[in-house]
Amino acid sequence: MEDRILTWETKSFDALSLEELYKILQLRQEVFMLEQACVYNDLDHKDQQSFHLMAWQGETLAAYTRLLPYGVSYPDALSIGRVVVAAAFRSNGLGRELMLRSMEGVYSLFGHHPIKIGAQQHLKAFYNYLGFEQTSQPYMDAGIMHIEMTRRQLEHG
Repeated sequence: MEDRILTWETKSFDALSLEELYKILQLRQEVFMLEQACVYNDLDHKDQQSFHLMAWQGETLAAYTRLLPYGVSYPDALSIGRVVVAAAFRSNGLGRELMLRSMEGVYSLFGHHPIKIGAQQHLKAFYNYLGFEQTSQPYMDAGIMHIEMTRRQLEHG
């Protein structure tokens, strides 16, 4: 049986190796463009301003998010974007762990500001569970209904 131990890393854009960057872009393409059939501008000049949270199983990128500073995606909030878990690693709670680590990461890197995300609408309950509330009407983005969601405070305790 394959070893399922994951190694977590957070790096600035400049600290990513070419191989890491390639695997990040490959995973984003596999899931968003091929699996979900989204046509969108993935290379939006936000990667360079972001930190990149990666979960590795050996040389395989299992999960990824980018952590965006205050004002990069939204003028009034931090953000977490490009939330993705590789197909082989789904259905075992990795998405929840990825988001918990992402929230911890943005707070640690950028301070305790609201976090705003553009969430696929069908994942609303998942993000509600993590403390996000819907803050916009549904809108179409890359052929998938989305909603803005905001997590206003870090929950202590």
